[in-house]
Amino acid sequence: MVRWSSWCVLLLIGLLTLPVQAAEHAAVSAAVSRPILVLGDSLSAAYNIPRAQGWVHLLGARIAEMRSPRRVINASVSGATTADGLARLPRLLARDKPALVIIELGANDGLRGLPLSEIERNLQRMIVRSREAGAKVLLLGIELPVNYGAQYRAGLQAIYARLAQRYRLSLVPFLLAKVASQPGLMQDDGLHPRAAGEPLVLDTVWPVLQPLLGQLPH
Repeated sequence: MVRWSSWCVLLLIGLLTLPVQAAEHAAVSAAVSRPILVLGDSLSAAYNIPRAQGWVHLLGARIAEMRSPRRVINASVSGATTADGLARLPRLLARDKPALVIIELGANDGLRGLPLSEIERNLQRMIVRSREAGAKVLLLGIELPVNYGAQYRAGLQAIYARLAQRYRLSLVPFLLAKVASQPGLMQDDGLHPRAAGEPLVLDTVWPVLQPLLGQLPH
């Protein structure tokens, strides 16, 4: 019979509990650190696919595995406009106290042909209010289908670039850059990615988002 000294038993117990302790530490870190808030529309709300397959959920899972994890709160609502986001933002900032606000809005405004000046004003106000609450901002741009006319499409694209430059924000110029031109990755409406395309949407956001993570306040 093998006899174990007390120190061997303690060492074995310690080694066995390391994974549990690491998981508990990660959970505590995520709970204590200020979260990331995603404020978007159907493109971030996993429209017509399981929510767990949407790019925001995939982002949350990736960040949860990092050395300094944070919660990712998805406050996206299908059909939301910039005006809707602006109206909801103060309550979300007060409730969640995010370290980072990811703004993905403007597509529905554009599809409705709303004035470009109104879209820009609403986005600007969201940026300012997020910063006033102590949060950094990441702006996600969107492009409209070609049948909306070159002038209006270019005007919408220019809004995101102009705001990013004015407020020195990190910008993803076109959220669907890796999937929009691939029919097999888009739903039948031609506007929303299929589940198979969502990892590519995350791959579009991640290179711009990742450098921000180390700069976020706790």
